[in-house]
Amino acid sequence: MEQEKKQFPVFKTRIEGEDRKFDLADPEERRKYFELKAGPEIKKLKEYLKDRSFIAYLLGKKNAGKGTYSKLFMEVIGGERVAHISVGDVVRGVHKDMEDPDKKKELVNFLKQNYRGYISAEEALNALLNRDTKTLLPTEFTLALIKREISKMGKKALFIDGFPRDLDQVSYSLFFRDLIDYRADPDIFVLIDVPNSVIDERIKYRVVCPNCQTPRNLKLLATKQVEYDDKEKKFYLLCDNPECRGTRMVSKEGDELGIAPIKARLEKDGELIQKAFSLHGIPKVLLRNSVPVDLAGEYVDDYELTPEYSYEYDPESGKVKTVEKPWTILDDQGVSSYSLMPAAVVVSMIKQMAKIFCG
Repeated sequence: MEQEKKQFPVFKTRIEGEDRKFDLADPEERRKYFELKAGPEIKKLKEYLKDRSFIAYLLGKKNAGKGTYSKLFMEVIGGERVAHISVGDVVRGVHKDMEDPDKKKELVNFLKQNYRGYISAEEALNALLNRDTKTLLPTEFTLALIKREISKMGKKALFIDGFPRDLDQVSYSLFFRDLIDYRADPDIFVLIDVPNSVIDERIKYRVVCPNCQTPRNLKLLATKQVEYDDKEKKFYLLCDNPECRGTRMVSKEGDELGIAPIKARLEKDGELIQKAFSLHGIPKVLLRNSVPVDLAGEYVDDYELTPEYSYEYDPESGKVKTVEKPWTILDDQGVSSYSLMPAAVVVSMIKQMAKIFCG
């Protein structure tokens, strides 16, 4: 327990004597919140990024919120200065590019000029497209694909999501800037600690609109409208998008199993984070998603805690009442804790990054 606290300290966002409350689901309210909680640091980072940039490697377990945190950072600092690159999205993009003759030609030409490895670019592409399941995709090929994506973005600070992915790729990340001929940017690791219990319930209760694909969570991210199906004895969220006209949101098959199917992956991700802790010479930003219940009153405001939603159905009126309370979970050390809203975690990110880059 003591070792975990030392690695991922509880970050204080509460300001003594400040009693304003913010709706962190509302973009304008979030803007005011960030200005109050991290205004000076935001100003420093914006100034820094006028003519400089950085590379940040996001390391966290699957469904830890890597994309959410980096995109919230971009919302605060400005998308014209910062970009988020998901290696998974890059790989999926290659599948689409191979279907377009012009994009396929451009991709093949780029790889001929920028890829070096122990198998040919053609063999690597076949492995990527699952045409050759026996050939392992080399890290050098992944780096070439990331370089191609970066070349489209111009001079921006970068959040790299999905690299390094394995323990043997950590050493590549230390020389990433040189390997892709990128600017002499400072680079950092952003390590994210999220309890398995949080990931488990994020998966078990997530739903999506079948029309617009907007994701929500029956327990953790409710919509304004909820209905009860008396025949199925289940509550359903209705999509908030006006164009969807109250479409029922649905779960994905298998989600009811939670983290069970990805337990090995989560363990591997945990090992990767521990490996990154042992590295010297590269700054680290430590993000903790949870706060122990007995420390919450001192360190965070109530509205920064992730709410848990439950529902009560009145058969006489046919209406559903939504009940909200702070979501209590057990962290990976068995400590009763609250999960934090993403904005509160990003305040921690902003302050740590401002200290690293701006002093």
